[in-house]
Amino acid sequence: MIALTASQVAEAVSGTLSPTLDPQTVLTHVTPDSREVAVEGTLYVAKPGERADGHDFIDAALAAGAAAVLAERVTHAPDGAEHPAVVVEDAVLAMGALAREVVRRVREHSPTTVVGITGSAGKTTTKDLLAALLSTQGSTVAPVGSFNGEVGVPLTVFRAELDTRYLIVEMGADHVGNIEYLCDIVRPDIGVVLMVGTAHAGSFGGVDNIAKTKGELVEALGPDGVAVLNRDDPRVAAMAARTPAPVTWFSADEATAVEVAADVAAGRAAGVVLARGLAADAEEHPVLDLQIGTDLDAPRHRVVSGLTGVHHAHNLLAAAAAAHAAGMAPAEIAAALDGLGPTSRHRMERTDRADGVSIINDAYNANPESMRAALRTLATLGRSSGRRTWAVLGEMLELGDARVREHTLVGESVVRLNISQLLVVGAGARPLYVGAVNEGSWGDEAHFVDDAAQAEEFLAGRLAPGDIVLVKSSNGVGLAALGERLASADDLTSPSDPVKETRP
Repeated sequence: MIALTASQVAEAVSGTLSPTLDPQTVLTHVTPDSREVAVEGTLYVAKPGERADGHDFIDAALAAGAAAVLAERVTHAPDGAEHPAVVVEDAVLAMGALAREVVRRVREHSPTTVVGITGSAGKTTTKDLLAALLSTQGSTVAPVGSFNGEVGVPLTVFRAELDTRYLIVEMGADHVGNIEYLCDIVRPDIGVVLMVGTAHAGSFGGVDNIAKTKGELVEALGPDGVAVLNRDDPRVAAMAARTPAPVTWFSADEATAVEVAADVAAGRAAGVVLARGLAADAEEHPVLDLQIGTDLDAPRHRVVSGLTGVHHAHNLLAAAAAAHAAGMAPAEIAAALDGLGPTSRHRMERTDRADGVSIINDAYNANPESMRAALRTLATLGRSSGRRTWAVLGEMLELGDARVREHTLVGESVVRLNISQLLVVGAGARPLYVGAVNEGSWGDEAHFVDDAAQAEEFLAGRLAPGDIVLVKSSNGVGLAALGERLASADDLTSPSDPVKETRP
């Protein structure tokens, strides 16, 4: 983080300095995890959480070297001395206020372009692609992993320095107003909306509210910004009417190419980014001619992506459109994207084991749309290579009243795609197993186990050289750890140690 004194932090967050904290104490790092206090000048955020209260770890943070605490109440050391703190009403809101001040100071110091990315799926992959592109142009800060909420966005901002040229912010939400709040912190110049799906439909109260919330990003743009919108998603395309910023469309649909080019010609859009001749190679890597410009005569640039699954074409296009809006030339964009693979963990992360088994770990996130996209990729890989396919699937969380129906439909999709073997893990996903059985998959094709440990034991005795295994579920289910253990296993006949859930 840019260096700020304790008094400057207190002013930014409307907090009160404790008498034991020197107002001139310089703070250069922020963390809400006492275990991550390892740098002099760290501000430890005592944030109440679902499982623990950060105030209980203040002594540990200070002992590890924290210079000050951002706390919601006055606390004391064992000897009775008051902890050196900035005291606020709400630590999370204070993090947002401090991040807002950091962005203001960075912009004041140097030209900085802030890019916001949202969507029901693909945010992290698009963020990673865009970070790889923009880092060739200047100092770039992007989220670690999937930091995309009211805590994650400030933590991303705190990594910025005064000379940061590009700040990429991933924006997630589970309620109306979440993205509006995040936009108020970072004030994006470029807003990218990928898709509107059914993730978190339960907490949102329906897909219409999801669309309303995702559109808060483009509503926050000024007339000198750029809204990068997916023309192939009708709910995203409709957001063009909600923004004062010029629109750049991206599309992977050949049938749409003429239509979006006409929009540019008529002044309804500022530019268009297209995937011409989209296909996949033998390993299911997207292959396309990238076209960036204002008409269909713009030069085309061949890109063979290192990502797995043609559904990633929209992520490639979105990153290309945002990079172009930030000033990067089309030829440079295509050259940087060519061969570029995943950088964040557990997102179609493929490992080819020495015994001939391939593991695709896509268990960071799951909703009906991403589940079907991953299954289509698995089916295509199996069909093109003649290899046996396994779908190891866990629960899709936060679907609300649609939970049983959506899991059942995914189970039906597994059968219709001719996936060789289905293993459903956990009671929450059992309707998926039932859907597959009712669709005609039974006996030795569809299986159910209670947990990841049972799944690992089940697979250990059944996987054979040449098998392709997709592991997918929502992050909270914990199948990513199972995918890691399967990827590192080197013995087809015995299970490895029981899977342990890692702390987020």
